[in-house]
This record gives sequence, structure tokens and C-alpha cells, in this order.
Amino acid sequence: MDNSAEVREFLTSRRAKVTPRDVGLPEAGRRRVPGLRRSEVAALAGMSVEYYARIERGGLGGVSPSVLQSIAQALRLDDAERAHLLLLAEAAEGTSALLRPRRSTARPWTPPPSLQWVLDTITGGPAIVRNARMDLLATNPLGRAMHSPLYERTSAGVPNFARFTFLDREASDFYPDWETAADISVSILRTEAGRAPHDRQLQDLVGELSTLSEPFRQRWSSHDVRLHGAGTKMFRHPVVGDLELAYESVDMLSEPGLTLTIYAAEPGSRTEDALRLLASWAATAVVEAGH
Repeated sequence: MDNSAEVREFLTSRRAKVTPRDVGLPEAGRRRVPGLRRSEVAALAGMSVEYYARIERGGLGGVSPSVLQSIAQALRLDDAERAHLLLLAEAAEGTSALLRPRRSTARPWTPPPSLQWVLDTITGGPAIVRNARMDLLATNPLGRAMHSPLYERTSAGVPNFARFTFLDREASDFYPDWETAADISVSILRTEAGRAPHDRQLQDLVGELSTLSEPFRQRWSSHDVRLHGAGTKMFRHPVVGDLELAYESVDMLSEPGLTLTIYAAEPGSRTEDALRLLASWAATAVVEAGH
């Protein structure tokens, strides 16, 4: 992906979201586009309009952290957006690969036995490993059972959350709050596009989804990013029904670029009972498959 275009579109989209009133400026004069003018952002950031214009056109190379911080403050960026701006700056400098070593994507990845052993020791809730392209790479037994709709709907290769979310009609059943699931999926891909702009597989995935899904195209063009480390998600499993699960996600230091997510039900809840039923169903399915 073109880093300059990513920078330009991201900063332009953030500028359009900030009104003069948001930053205490008068709203005098007619505005051709929503949000702040470049000159207003430059004034708020304490730099010349020519310098800010060069940055917004994609010229992030050589820009100091203090300047990036000033722009982030002027545009009222949240934590996820600030992090994304830094990633874009690193990519413009060509330093992102050095600062954040990435696992090679040239060949398919399979979990080493030690990782699978660790996953299998997690028995109280689903556990999964995904990459930043949203490929589902490894699970514990309960994680596979919970995501059985993805596995069943994937004819070849590994399941992909984004592809399932936007191209499979079953996704609206699996995700009761489909809109939020779709937003999260795109924000993760958009964040990865800033971190790894030359990832050919990511480019191919984005191209496929942009061609086949209007909801994806709309979300992708918004350039929204977010931090996705913890929270609560709703699922509707075809066997055990609704699941309300808390989750925690951590980046795997042993496998750069991969994320481990562990889900848990509130003790004593209906979801906790549903997970026990799901574990029993999964164990029965394994036994039946072996005969």
C-alpha cells in the first residue's frame, strides 16, 4: 500500500472530524469541506501552513516525534489514532520493520507443539491465536468449538474473521451485534496496513473485500482505527445459543505479529453453563469423528 496515500487520507479524514467549535475557533467564513482548514490545524500545532500541508500530502519522513505529538493534539486524536500516526511515520522512515520485527509471511504458519500444549491447558474458556490479517491460526478445543461456524464455512486454507464477517451470510447470526464486529474487524486491518504497508497478503485481502463488499468499502474509506485489547463480545453459537464473553488480548512476544485472545464467562452466568455444554458437545464430536 502507498504510505503517502495512507498518510494523506488518514490526516484528511481526521481533520474533517474536528469542527472549529471543538477547538475553540470561530466558525466565520464559508467552508468547502467539513472540519478544520489546513491553516487552522497548522496554527493549532504551532507550525507553518506550508509545513503542515507537506506532511498532510504524505511527507512524514523526517518528522520529529514532537511535531507528530503537536499534530495529534491539534486533531484531537485518541490513543489508537496517535499510535496509528506513529506507525505511519515509522513506515515512511522505513524503520517499522526494525522497531517491530514481523514474522515472515512467505509461507504458511502452523503453531509449534509447545504453543498448542499451552493452548490446550486453557480449559475454562475459548483461546485463539490470530494474526493481524485476521487469520484464525490456532485454538484450544473450546476455541475451535466456539468458532465452528468459521471452520465449517471455510472450504480451504485457514479461516479469516474479516472474510467471514463481510462475505458470509452466516456472520450476522454468529455476531448479534454485526455492526460492531464489522467495525472492529476493519479497524484491525487498517491498523495493520499502517504497520505493514507492503504486506502482499494483506493487500490482496483488502482488495478482495473492497471488490465484494460495499459495507467493507465504506468502513475502509473512513480510516478509523482503535485499540483492541480487552472488552466484552456477544456471539450466537448454533448449538448453545447466545454467549456473552469477556476477553483479553495480548501480543505474543515469541511470535511477532500474532495475538493471543482468551475468553471467559462471568461466574455463575448462563454463558458459563453454555460453555460447559459447548465443551461437552465438542468432546462428543471428537469421539464420533474417531469412529
